[in-house]
Amino acid sequence: MNLWEIIYLIEYICWILAAVAVSYPLIFTLASLRKRVFHYPEARKKRRFAIIFPAYREDRIIESVISSFLRQEYPKEYYDVVVVSDHMQDNTNERLSRLPIILLKANYEKSSKAKALNFAIDNLDPNKYDIVVILDADNLVEPDFLNEINKTFEAGIKAVQTHRTAKNRNTEIAVLDGISEEVNNSIFRRGHVNLGISSALIGSGMAFDYSWFRNNVKHLHTAGEDKELEVLLLKQRIFIEFLDYVWVYDEKTQGEKGFYNQRRRWLATQIGQWGRVYRDLPKAIFSGNLDYSDKLIQWILPPRLILFGGIIVMGGLMQILDWPLAIKWWGLFIIMGITLCLAIPDKMVDEDFKKSINKLPKLFVMMVLNHFRLKGENKKFTSTEKGINP
Repeated sequence: MNLWEIIYLIEYICWILAAVAVSYPLIFTLASLRKRVFHYPEARKKRRFAIIFPAYREDRIIESVISSFLRQEYPKEYYDVVVVSDHMQDNTNERLSRLPIILLKANYEKSSKAKALNFAIDNLDPNKYDIVVILDADNLVEPDFLNEINKTFEAGIKAVQTHRTAKNRNTEIAVLDGISEEVNNSIFRRGHVNLGISSALIGSGMAFDYSWFRNNVKHLHTAGEDKELEVLLLKQRIFIEFLDYVWVYDEKTQGEKGFYNQRRRWLATQIGQWGRVYRDLPKAIFSGNLDYSDKLIQWILPPRLILFGGIIVMGGLMQILDWPLAIKWWGLFIIMGITLCLAIPDKMVDEDFKKSINKLPKLFVMMVLNHFRLKGENKKFTSTEKGINP
């Protein structure tokens, strides 16, 4: 083979891989277009909840968030709010102690959400609760939040992901971060459950059977505790439900530095988790574990921004070298564009969105650079920057 034949072969292999990566979100985006009208009926039993808020240096917002959550319509005697205060100031802890909550103080040298969750479970009555809910320190919910989750568990569900969405769109980065969250909701949550496949977890707005969580939380060790939980659940063939109509309002990262660090941690977590479990793929496939097989395949796929940017780069390169070969790349570009347009809620396509698009080329470069700075990132506990100008 001469040099050009080798180049054409590599280009064709790259296109096949890109086509597979484009097809995956397309399939689930199309599935997400069917809106589920089913709501779980009223529960006959009031289950007891432990709501855990891991709070790492969240002094600015934690008190208002907890006060907001305590306005739940659910009977107060049936739920306990548990705040794991890690590296927070004494005056913050003093104010929190006046609220009707369980305040647990931690001060880890190397903090992580996994440590906070284990610490909380170790300090709670093992026989008191039926359901554990995990929320981030910036999360706000509706007053009927616990009531809706209780209905789901009445139906026998043991793991739930609620609909997390952006509560702030005050910068171009926050707008794009919020849109990315909704695209994920369309593809990895709504689209999946519409096809009978488990929803992906996000890291907050999650609820689990308390006994199951207590027995499995000890297996969480990295900053990607949501991915570790997915592996544990799916290997045990426990379906993860997505409650599209139960909202959790989450603060989105606002500056480029925060976006860069957050995505680097997520990428490191995904690659690290794949490295630990990729050997499970053949067994998952041959045993008919569709949910776990799907999850392992999902983690192979490149981030959307990398995929989209890579298609543009390859299309441009082929346009220069041999333009007929570029046609198939521009075809993928069009399909990817249509997929994203379908996955983004109409209400988010506004003037703020149009203004934020100019940030995408820079974010693409930042995502590429992230691949060279992944070491140790899946061990860190990094909270979202809040109230910080870009």
